[in-house]
Amino acid sequence: MIESTYDSNFVRRFTLMRWISASAGFVTALPKRHQRALIALAAMLLVAAFLPSGDRPHSSTPLSLEHLVDTDAPIFEQPKFSIRQLKAPWTFDSVPAAETLLVPDTGTNGYQYIVRKGDTLGKIFERLHLPQKTMYQLLETDVNVLALDNLMPGHTLVFEKQNQKLQRLELQFSLAHKVVYTRKADSFEFEEIRIEGDWQEKLIQGEILYSFTGSGKKAGLTQAEAQSITQVLKQRVDFRRDIQRGDKFEVLVSRQYVDGEATGNTKVEAIRIKNRHNISAFLFEDNYYDEKGRNLEKAFQRYPFNGKYRLSSHFNPRRKHPVTGLIRPHNGTDFAMRIGTPVVSTGDGVVTRVVRHKYAGLYIEIKHGQSYKTRYLHLHRSYVVKGQRVKRGQKIALSGNSGRSTGAHLHFELHKNGRPVNAMKAKIPIAVSLTGKKKNAFERQLKDYIARLDQPKNEQQLALSNKGEKSAQSTL
Repeated sequence: MIESTYDSNFVRRFTLMRWISASAGFVTALPKRHQRALIALAAMLLVAAFLPSGDRPHSSTPLSLEHLVDTDAPIFEQPKFSIRQLKAPWTFDSVPAAETLLVPDTGTNGYQYIVRKGDTLGKIFERLHLPQKTMYQLLETDVNVLALDNLMPGHTLVFEKQNQKLQRLELQFSLAHKVVYTRKADSFEFEEIRIEGDWQEKLIQGEILYSFTGSGKKAGLTQAEAQSITQVLKQRVDFRRDIQRGDKFEVLVSRQYVDGEATGNTKVEAIRIKNRHNISAFLFEDNYYDEKGRNLEKAFQRYPFNGKYRLSSHFNPRRKHPVTGLIRPHNGTDFAMRIGTPVVSTGDGVVTRVVRHKYAGLYIEIKHGQSYKTRYLHLHRSYVVKGQRVKRGQKIALSGNSGRSTGAHLHFELHKNGRPVNAMKAKIPIAVSLTGKKKNAFERQLKDYIARLDQPKNEQQLALSNKGEKSAQSTL
């Protein structure tokens, strides 16, 4: 036994010596700057090996979500706190604010989750230990609104659980807009809630210094407001060539507040740029017109296809499920058509979504200006990508039977100011100019707009006039 141990030790030492000799030969063959780098690295590793563990620097890696709760206990059995007292998002001294995403919600047996970049609904449910079956039940209900399919960083999810089952989920887009999903047996019902709030009007005036967007922000416009103005006026003006330094602008905006807090929702009501062209735009019945009543937004077409196809299911926001009796709104119009039928965009716009959904199938969403949005569901193939600009009548897809569908058809939705409307009956910008009674109504509203835009000037002139009268009286 001793001899064999000695022999094995000898072999190991001999092998080590050969390895060191070969390594030394390899190192000496390297350029001198590489030799110095290897020596420095070896010295650092040697120091680190003998450094006491208590003296080593602490890791700066941020804690994950699992560190925020006791992972041995169910998520919804954690202690409840008042979110109002903690000023959401809840923060700890030892946890970076960006990672504190799970906080107790006020007055409920649930938790509030702040959506962050890279999140998906599946990842969130896995992180909160919620079953995949529950997520699919929610998605099946959500096919009528497609809200959960549109999560963005900053959105808030509030989960409520009872008897180890998710009973309620609230998706908060903003202070004025949320969707609530409530359990009914083995399914969910949803309610979309929009709060009107208070709309406060503000007149913003300024002068072009460099770009319109930059000058508008300096005068008090938000980034979104400045960009919406350029979108409205893009048909009439080239902002690079037609807008000059020193040009004046006036913008009448309305901003939404709920309980005194701004929601971020705004409406640009009137625009006037004073230069050699005197450009203007006025909001009337959700569309923008110039001072002569000419539509500044490209016209729509009513149907998302060429030719004639049978309308198989009408728009019905109060439709009930034939078996469960639950409200299952049909927020669009269905057309029976064979798989592979060309689908066209009903107006000029920008593609905001191209998504494959378990129940809605492959669908496309297009934003048209400030007020309109269209959706095309159960598609077979898409010819557009997110961010692409499309024209009215342009082929964007082929119809299909994807997702949960009872047969080949196209489901088409039109949304106006964030709400689904009947695409077959809604008033959409089809005419180029206003005529008859519509034009008379527009001219009355135009006078009101101009009076509000000119109000500061009138007040200033009145103040100067009063000042002049007082000066004359003092002289007498």
